[in-house]
Amino acid sequence: MANNKPKRKKLAKKLLHKYRLVILNEDTFEERLSFRLNRLNVFVVGTSFAVFLIAITTILIAFTPLREYIPGYSSTALKRQVADLTYKTDSLVSVLDYNDRYLNNVKRVLTGEVSPADMEAEAPADSLDKEERPDPSEIDLSPGKEDLALREEVAMEDKYNLVGSAISKTNFVLFPPVSGNISNGYNLEEKHFAVDIAGVSGTPVKTVADGIVIFAEWTVETGYVCIIEHSFGLISVYKHNGSLTKSQGELVKAGEVIATMGNTGELSTGPHLHFELWSNGYPVNPKDYVDFD
Repeated sequence: MANNKPKRKKLAKKLLHKYRLVILNEDTFEERLSFRLNRLNVFVVGTSFAVFLIAITTILIAFTPLREYIPGYSSTALKRQVADLTYKTDSLVSVLDYNDRYLNNVKRVLTGEVSPADMEAEAPADSLDKEERPDPSEIDLSPGKEDLALREEVAMEDKYNLVGSAISKTNFVLFPPVSGNISNGYNLEEKHFAVDIAGVSGTPVKTVADGIVIFAEWTVETGYVCIIEHSFGLISVYKHNGSLTKSQGELVKAGEVIATMGNTGELSTGPHLHFELWSNGYPVNPKDYVDFD
């Protein structure tokens, strides 16, 4: 203990020993500034300055945008932008997947390339819900008084636009596109997913229900073709027309004239209408839903 006290006194004497820091003019040796210092003061001031620098640096990194320039740190705006782009990418993938399935169904409608085996495996011949749709054989298809009155009104019209107020009141009624004899019926095994209705060239062809025209162009095999998308996943197809009165993207009403009957296309055998009806990507027999008589 006796030896430690002299050492402590010696250390305290060294720390508290006073020095003088003088700043002189090099040419004239004139004294400009002078400071009285000791080792303890220098140590305290140096330590305080180092702590201050560390605190300021920490604050700049944690709470200011300067941290973005330090490797390993990313900005909040950049993170938000990445999150937004991720959500948009997911949405675009969903939209593209839906469009691919939609275009594939339209392609199947145009080309008729549907395998009966695939149809039987994936869905019934008409893909409408059996629980919601009664058996066609049990339905009384004889027209009522209102239906007869409406058909008479449509038949007497001389204009091309046959849309009447009575039609708009019916929610979803399928009208016959033309009147005439069916020369070739619906045959799933022969891949004839339509009914061919013979008639006279120039006869107006009407849409079976409200919808939007998704295709109205000339094709080599089937001539002038018009495809209309309706509600409830229903698509109607009209082929071998002599001419078209509607263009792609136009809205049409039930009973509105969209084309005239003709004999166009390499596969046509005479003036007639090749009429197809598709539900959710699968062909259905038009006679089950439309009265052609």
